[in-house]
Amino acid sequence: AAGMAAPTMEERKACWGARDEFWRCLDSHGDDAAKCEKLRRAFEARCPQQWVKHFDKRRDFLKYKKKLETEGFQPPEAAGKS
Repeated sequence: AAGMAAPTMEERKACWGARDEFWRCLDSHGDDAAKCEKLRRAFEARCPQQWVKHFDKRRDFLKYKKKLETEGFQPPEAAGKS
């Protein structure tokens, strides 16, 4: 269980740095992951798998939250009615 050890501070910084670069790339390419594949691989290589999963969920949540703040909440069931 080598991968289970808690990452050192250095490893955490490397992981967060890779995540930030990857996210910045996504932001500047309208979330086109294909354009950021190299950074995605670096992110996955530098971060524990659990963290990658967590950060992916986190990013989806943050995008969702931002969408709500800019567009307001539209209940899905209201979409069909006029």
